[in-house]
Amino acid sequence: MMNIRKASERGHADHGWLNSHHTFSFANYYDPKWMGFRSLRVINDDTVAAGAGFGEHPHRDMEIISYVLEGVLEHKDSMGNGRIIKPGEFQYMAAGTGVLHSEYNPSERNPVHFLQIWIQPDKSGAKPAYGEKAYSHATPGRLNLVASKSGREGSLRINQDTDLWLARFGDDEKLTHELRPDRHAWVHVAEGSVELNGKRLAAGDGVAVSQESKLELAGKGKAQVLLFDLN
Repeated sequence: MMNIRKASERGHADHGWLNSHHTFSFANYYDPKWMGFRSLRVINDDTVAAGAGFGEHPHRDMEIISYVLEGVLEHKDSMGNGRIIKPGEFQYMAAGTGVLHSEYNPSERNPVHFLQIWIQPDKSGAKPAYGEKAYSHATPGRLNLVASKSGREGSLRINQDTDLWLARFGDDEKLTHELRPDRHAWVHVAEGSVELNGKRLAAGDGVAVSQESKLELAGKGKAQVLLFDLN
C-alpha cells in the first residue's frame, strides 16, 4: 500500500527570509492526517535567504538531520560544534537531554536550500551527540546508508530503529530496496523526478509505504531520493 503526499499539498510558510514547505504538521501548519509517519515526525524543505537564519534555540529528545541541497549552512551548538555544511553533506544532532543551536546562511549573495528532518528517538534523555557524513560524490544508481540504529557500514548512529538511505539517479538508472514484513518506508524526492513501483513522483513528493515487500525506484533524469526504512 502506497499513500502519495504530493509536494503541492504540503504546508507552506513564507517569512521573506525563510520559504518553507512542511511535509508534516509543523509550527502554524496543522493537518491531523499528516502528523508524521511512524517515528518520522518532520521533513521541512527550507530555503533561507542570504545573510539570514535561525537564531540560537533549544531542542530536546529529538533526532535532527539536515541535508544541504544547494548553498551552504553554518551550524553552531552548545556542544561546541561549529561547522559549514555544504551540498551533499548530512549533519546529525541528537538533542537528547537538551541542546542549543543556530543555523545560518553565511553567504552574502546566495540562498541555502536544505531539508531538515526530525525523527522521534526510541528513548528520552539520551546524551546529546553530533555527527556528519558527506555524499557529494555518491555513486548514482545505488543506495547509500546515511544513518542507522547500529551505525553499520560507517553510517551515523542514531537513537531509533530507522535506516536512512540516499539514492542519486541519472537517466533510467534503477535500484531495488527490499522491505521486511514488519517494516514500513517513507520515500521523499529531494530533487528531480523518479518512478516508485511505477508511480511517477516529482521533487517534494513523499510516499508512505506499508505492506509492500519491494520498492523499485527508477530515475527520470538527474534526481535525489531519501528513503526511510522504519519499524
